[in-house]
Amino acid sequence: MEWVKAAHVISVIAWMAGMLYLPRLFVYHADAEIGSVQSETFKVMERRLLRGIINPAMIAAFIFGLWMIGAGFIDWSQGWPWVKAFFVLVLSAFHGHLAGHFKRFAKDANQKPAKYFRLINEVPTVAMIIIVIMVIVRPF
Repeated sequence: MEWVKAAHVISVIAWMAGMLYLPRLFVYHADAEIGSVQSETFKVMERRLLRGIINPAMIAAFIFGLWMIGAGFIDWSQGWPWVKAFFVLVLSAFHGHLAGHFKRFAKDANQKPAKYFRLINEVPTVAMIIIVIMVIVRPF
């Protein structure tokens, strides 16, 4: 089970790294002129990040997390796993939200300013802090 736990943590780290970096790419992409070399470069970077790192890392994090749940590794009678699960769902929804923005950027149809992406870049950070506190401190 220690190998499964390690694989889960590694997957989560990769997922979070991508979730923190993709909105930052969107910040710069939003300011790039449509059709410019810079804009086209951001499209490639965003596609590789989403499809090559973020999506596989999220899938792996879920597989290893569900494996631990299936093995009875989590005591659901406590409150912390429920809070953690809720914020994992928040991160998953945010992942979908970013994927939607990726598609709009790919079609040169983004309507959001760079400031919007600077603001939403905080969502995964807040969720990560809450999840880590729930898992490590287990306050309830």
